[in-house]
Amino acid sequence: MIQWFKRLAGKDKPQGPLRGARPVRREKTYSAQSGYVYQYFYEGYRDSRRDSGPGQDHVFSVTTDRANRFPVTVFLGTQAVKVWEAAHDRELSATEQYAVVKMRLFQAFDEQDSLTAQAAAIIVSAADLEEHASTLDL
Repeated sequence: MIQWFKRLAGKDKPQGPLRGARPVRREKTYSAQSGYVYQYFYEGYRDSRRDSGPGQDHVFSVTTDRANRFPVTVFLGTQAVKVWEAAHDRELSATEQYAVVKMRLFQAFDEQDSLTAQAAAIIVSAADLEEHASTLDL
């Protein structure tokens, strides 16, 4: 029984260190439709696994008051990327994937009254990927 709990607890855990962040972090600002102004840093990405399968967690350090920062994780699943690539008969580059992830982050900023650390796990669905890729004219 204890082994089952350990496996269950480890399902959504990150599987490695963050990579892909710039050597010098740049704080960016986003004025959301919710009325909040978010400041964020991109911390990097790492391989991860959710119930839907493998993918990558893109981690951002976010604040609305410049005093309290919390991590926001945007998960882009491998399956969603494969669905998009099959439908469009081309690969989605790492830069394009990052652009979709940021668009999904902005969508969360816009839709939620106040994004908090408790609600800071965002998943990019296949529909989200299609919508944001279209907006980006990919």
